[in-house]
Amino acid sequence: MKHHFKLGVPRRAGRRLTVAAAATALIALAACTPDSADKDDSGVLTPSDPTTLSVWITSAEQAPAPDNKITKLLKEKLGVTLKYEIVTPDNVDQKIGVMLAGGEYPDLVGTTDLKLRLLEGGALLRLDDMLATGDYPNLAEHVKGYKKMSYSGDEVDKGLYIFPNYNRFYGGVTGGTYYGPAFWIQKRVLADAGYPDLNNMTLDRYFQLISDYKAKHPQTDGAPTVGFEVLASTGREWGMTNPPAQLAGHPNNGGVIVDSENHASIYADKDIAKKFYKVLNEKYNSGLVDPESFTLTFDQYTAKLATGAVLGMHDQGWNFGTATQSLQSAGKDEYTYVPLMPVYDGAKPYYADRPVMNTNQGFGVSVSSKQPKKALKFLDTMLSEEWQKILSWGIAGEDYQVGADGVFSRTDEQRKNYKDITWRASNRLVALLDVLPKRNGKFSDGNAYSPDDQPAEFFATLSDYDKKFMEKYGKKTWVEFMNPQVENPKYYPAWNITLSDEANQVNQQLTDASVQHLPKIIAGKPADFEAKWAAYVDAIHKINVKAYEDAINAGIKQRLADW
Repeated sequence: MKHHFKLGVPRRAGRRLTVAAAATALIALAACTPDSADKDDSGVLTPSDPTTLSVWITSAEQAPAPDNKITKLLKEKLGVTLKYEIVTPDNVDQKIGVMLAGGEYPDLVGTTDLKLRLLEGGALLRLDDMLATGDYPNLAEHVKGYKKMSYSGDEVDKGLYIFPNYNRFYGGVTGGTYYGPAFWIQKRVLADAGYPDLNNMTLDRYFQLISDYKAKHPQTDGAPTVGFEVLASTGREWGMTNPPAQLAGHPNNGGVIVDSENHASIYADKDIAKKFYKVLNEKYNSGLVDPESFTLTFDQYTAKLATGAVLGMHDQGWNFGTATQSLQSAGKDEYTYVPLMPVYDGAKPYYADRPVMNTNQGFGVSVSSKQPKKALKFLDTMLSEEWQKILSWGIAGEDYQVGADGVFSRTDEQRKNYKDITWRASNRLVALLDVLPKRNGKFSDGNAYSPDDQPAEFFATLSDYDKKFMEKYGKKTWVEFMNPQVENPKYYPAWNITLSDEANQVNQQLTDASVQHLPKIIAGKPADFEAKWAAYVDAIHKINVKAYEDAINAGIKQRLADW
C-alpha cells in the first residue's frame, strides 16, 4: 500500500490442523523439549557441567552439519550442546498452533511471527526482572534505552520478551549495499558523462543526464533505450507516490510527512507533489518516461530492468535485487544502478535512513524451560564481542586475518568459502545467527560487525568494472553515495504504525485515488495538467483524510511516550 507500506515478513493466514498433522508435529516437538534431567539452573555455562539447550528457530537457513567447528567450540568452551528444530517460514503457522496447543516449548524460542502468537499465547518468559539482576550485562546493554523492544499490547504483561535479531547498532552504521529509496541511474550514464559530481543533485540535472545519454544511445542491445521507468504496479504504487516527500528532504514515512513538531500530514495533495508530477508530465511528453510504465506488472517491471534498457527509476534498492543479480550474472555491470538523491532548492537529502529494528522478531526464553538462567546466559554470552566475531567472521587466522593495524580482512579463498553453502554448513552457524541478537554496526576495535559491512572487504568482492567505477568517485561502498544515516526519529517509521479499520480504509481510498489519477496526470497533455491535477486534489478532499492523519498522529504520540 502506498501510504502505509510495510517492509518485513509477510503475514500469513493461520491454517487449520488435522489431528494426524498435529500428532506428527507433537512427536517432532517432543524430541526437542528441554532436558528434564538438567535441573541445575545456576546460569553458569562451563565444560565441567555440560548443558543441552533445545532451540526452536524460524528460518530459511539450514541446520549445521554434524562436524560443524563452531558447534564443537561451543561444547569445548561453554559445555553447551544445541538441539535444533528449524522450521521454514512456510511451515511456521502449523508449528505455532501445535506448540500453543501442547504448552511445552524448547528452552530458546526463535520467532519471526509478526502476529506475536507465541508471545501473546503465553509461551515466552517476561525477562525484565532477570535482566535487572546484573547477571546478563551484554543483554542489559543491548536493550538499554530501547523501549521499542518491549511488548506494549494488552494480551500479556507489558515488558521485554524477545531480543530483536537485527538492526540494534553499535558504533555507527556500516554496510556495502544500499537497500533504501533513491532515484537510481545506470552506471553507464555517469561514465558517459565523465563521472560528474553527484553532490547538490536536482531533478533537472538527473533527467538531463538521462536525456543526454538516451539521445546518444537510442538502442540498448537491439531494444529501444528507456529513459525513466515509473514503478506503479499493484502493491508497489509507492514507487510512483513516495518521491515528493524525499525531494522535499523528508525520510520515508510512507504517505505522510512529519514536521519538526512531530505532526504528520499527507502530502499527496500538496505543492511538493504537484511540482514532481508536473516535471514527470513534461518528461513523459518529451519521450523520456516509458509509456508502458502504468501497465507493467511487477514481474514485467523487473524483467524490463533486467534487460539493461532502462536508464533510471525511483525505487527502493531491495525491491529490484533480482534484476541487479541478473545483470551481474550476465556480466553487464555497466547496466546496474547507482543511487542518487535529487532534492528541491533549499532541501537537504534524507533518503537513507537507519535500518529499522526488527522488534518482536528474535529469541525469547520459554515458560516451560527448566533452565531459563542458562538459556538467558547463552544469549548473553553469544552477544559478547568475542562470540559475535566468531559467529559473524569465523576463527581468526582460519577464516580471516587480523592485520598489524587490527583491521580484519580475508583472502579470495576465504571470501569464496564464506558464500559456499556446503562450507558454511561445517564452519558457520547461519540459522542460529539469523535469529540471535547482534551487534550490528562496529565492534569496539573499529571492525564492522560482518565481512559484508567492512568497506575494504565489500570493495574486494566487487567486479573489476564496479571497482573502477567506485575509484572514480573515491568510494568503497554504495552506501557512501548516500546521506549519512543519522539516528532515526524516536517514533520512526510512521508507515508501520498499526491502523484502525477505518484508517486502513481511508489509506486504501487514498491509494486508489493515486492509482486512478496520477497516470492520467503524468501521461496527459501539458495543457491539461492543471485541470487533471485539480480533479485529483478534489478526489482526495472527498476522502476522510483526517481519520487517517489522526490515527497516524495518535500512533506517533504513543511511540514518543512509550519508546
